[in-house]
Amino acid sequence: MPDLTLSPAEAEALWLSLKTGLVGAVISLPPGLLIAWALSRRNFPGKFALDLAVHLPLVMPPVVTGYLLLLAFGNRGLVGGWLNETFGFTLAFNWKGAALAAAIMGFPLLVRALRLSFDAVDTRLEQAARTLGAGRLDTFISVTLPLILPGLVTGKLLAFARGRGEFGATITFVANIPGETQTLPIALYSALQSPDGEIRALRLLILSILLAIGALAASEIFAARMRRRIQGRQAEAPA
Repeated sequence: MPDLTLSPAEAEALWLSLKTGLVGAVISLPPGLLIAWALSRRNFPGKFALDLAVHLPLVMPPVVTGYLLLLAFGNRGLVGGWLNETFGFTLAFNWKGAALAAAIMGFPLLVRALRLSFDAVDTRLEQAARTLGAGRLDTFISVTLPLILPGLVTGKLLAFARGRGEFGATITFVANIPGETQTLPIALYSALQSPDGEIRALRLLILSILLAIGALAASEIFAARMRRRIQGRQAEAPA
């Protein structure tokens, strides 16, 4: 029976994966909500192009995404160079860049789930709230947001899981630096390159599978509970 106890380096890789995945999921939420709402509710020039750009990370090789991030946010990149010179803020080759890569790779899943949720909302409920004097923001918070909550939770958990498991874009953009950018998938890759890394790789493999199953199960459980809660409230509401 192989020893399944994580070494300090493996535990650190796990923590980095969870941290970058969580931060990536958090920073992607505001633009994800805005873009999903715009794609669902508005017609505007460039809508198809925006939809295409949002979903590109799903179909492009992750290494290409990572290289584009390096060109844009590297220390000599258009955005990254400005951030570094103006604020001394660096994204390339540190964990913040890994969080950005996680956010970009999970973003299409978040937007897709949110857009489907916006599409499913009965706009007559929003119109009724506006008729009763609620403003746009009040209507969104009190009517729209509770109705899209199952999709929001599902999208966030899927985006977190996708970002936590990202490899190609991360290693291209921020490299493989133990304790700084070596997330769980990169640690697994490093173990596979080592002559005596089979047991280490097996531990990380099992851990990765368990985390993926946990994220998917949590997504389904939370979404089902919220759907039941919303349906119960709708059933209790007076006709």
